[in-house]
Amino acid sequence: MNRISLGLTGGLALMCCIGVGPTEAQVVPVPLPSAAAANEPVAARVKELNALFDEIWQDKLKHSPEYASYLGDKRYNDQLTDYSVKAVNATLQRENGFILRLGAIDTTGLPDQEKLSAELMMRSLIDDQEAAKFKEWEMPVNQFYGFHTDLAQMPIDLQFDSVKDYDDYVSRLQKVPKAFSQITTNMQMGIDEHRMPPEYLLEKVLVQVQTLANEKAEDSPFALPLKKFPATVSAAEQKRIKGEVLSAIATDVLPSYQRFAKFLKVDYVPNGRKEPGVWALPDGDAYYAFRIRQSTTLNKTAAEIHQIGLDEVKRDEAEMLAIVHKLGFADLKSFNAALKANPKEHPTSKEQLLDTYRGYIDRMRPKLPELFGTLPKAKLEVVEMPSFIAKDQAEAVYDQGSADGKRPGKVEVNTYNFAERSLAGVEAVSYHEGIPGHHLQISIAQELTGLPEFRKQSYYTAYTEGWALYSERLGKEIGFYQDPYSDYGRLEADIWRAIRLVVDTGVHSQHWTRQQMIDYFHAHTAMDDTNIQAEVDRYIAWPAQALGYKMGQLTILQLRERAKTELGPKFNIKAFHDEVLDSGALPMDILEQRVNEWIAAQKK
Repeated sequence: MNRISLGLTGGLALMCCIGVGPTEAQVVPVPLPSAAAANEPVAARVKELNALFDEIWQDKLKHSPEYASYLGDKRYNDQLTDYSVKAVNATLQRENGFILRLGAIDTTGLPDQEKLSAELMMRSLIDDQEAAKFKEWEMPVNQFYGFHTDLAQMPIDLQFDSVKDYDDYVSRLQKVPKAFSQITTNMQMGIDEHRMPPEYLLEKVLVQVQTLANEKAEDSPFALPLKKFPATVSAAEQKRIKGEVLSAIATDVLPSYQRFAKFLKVDYVPNGRKEPGVWALPDGDAYYAFRIRQSTTLNKTAAEIHQIGLDEVKRDEAEMLAIVHKLGFADLKSFNAALKANPKEHPTSKEQLLDTYRGYIDRMRPKLPELFGTLPKAKLEVVEMPSFIAKDQAEAVYDQGSADGKRPGKVEVNTYNFAERSLAGVEAVSYHEGIPGHHLQISIAQELTGLPEFRKQSYYTAYTEGWALYSERLGKEIGFYQDPYSDYGRLEADIWRAIRLVVDTGVHSQHWTRQQMIDYFHAHTAMDDTNIQAEVDRYIAWPAQALGYKMGQLTILQLRERAKTELGPKFNIKAFHDEVLDSGALPMDILEQRVNEWIAAQKK
């Protein structure tokens, strides 16, 4: 899972999930290009289009300053996102204006990538308008993501190269009380309109907030930039900066967390919804249908996806059973029990777990030229996940590097309860989060030339997570997973994503209970209980997001099989992968269209 998809960049989450307040902004119909626009020279229209793309991108960075900082753009390093209802509506209105202007540019005769960029931008802007109906901004926190954890992780991603970087950081910390106040107001509106996350998940949020609120200033994550100063900062400036940063943490940041904790405990948590499924929200069924389309970028219903999940679980179980029989076990249940009890299949320390990930990634690196014509330049590191979020997170996540290469990509490994975690699945997760999964795909996108910036940073769950799941399988195809336990772990990782299709649709459209979700997991996987608990709660907190993995993987596999069948000896795996990757992240329906066009071109 890519960390950017968690909404870690504050303003990014709001820009993608904006809502409307007392004065509702209206969606403006998309206009058809005028006859005059159609007669404009191609070069002039391309110039106008790219200027508009840049204006929209700059608008996003300006109003999502944490996101800009995450990307390495320091222009807004002293700012935090404006989370007020007024700002939300202003964003909607600006986007309506962009829709009008973009729709007025005729793309007839424009180069392929310009046409594609226009289509992707228009879809994104309209998607934001549709999302506004469901007012996700009134439910901005859960145990998996939210301003409370995003803010605490921000210092990890910031680049401190000068005195100005530290001064900007102090200014940003001083704005924390206002941001928390705005978010609290939004959440109070959610209480009034019965748009609430489940109560039991909010109890986990309260623990996270209290943990951060009770830190000493010097021990908090916000003091991390003080641990090591660059050589460009003098001793005198270091002393001043340390005093100002610790003062801002003590007087602005920690009291804000303390007030937020009190609000959660007294007002918010008790009002949390009792049912785990999103169907219990106002317009819950319509919201889940929207989230399915948003996550999968496919035209599938919850019922169709549920059945696909059941079928994929059966297929994976058949392959798993074949491995189990070769290892001398009668059935999956007896093997799973033996796997849990086998001390060799569990890490004895955090460092062993981290080193296991590093080992698999190091072995994959020299194999990449066999699979890809385009390779990324960005570096990749394996690090420990921050402890204040680890308990409720996945077993590992990818944190993308900055576009300028100064901050490397990172696989963050969850070491919470490390002794209970299975080593069997680490190889698959290494390929998923690292290479040839998230790091390769996202870094290639960031390093593309000749495309507008928004294309380099685009994220579609089914594409990005579907590619990463597809990458787990690639390891098998080039000769890895030699250890049968690791190969079993690969299938366990695959069935885990198939189970998601069943339990996510189960809880959100078929009114399953949380226990039904857990029971289905236990019936079809040997996944440790620590992971199962965190995963089930993730699907409840984040409707439909987990559907993108398997649906995306299946689409990529179907496209590859179609290409192999139609091209026969002309099929080249490196060329296919480059076609899939070299335009950045795409909705799956557009990817299918482009691969079909590529197949036709190869035939000629």
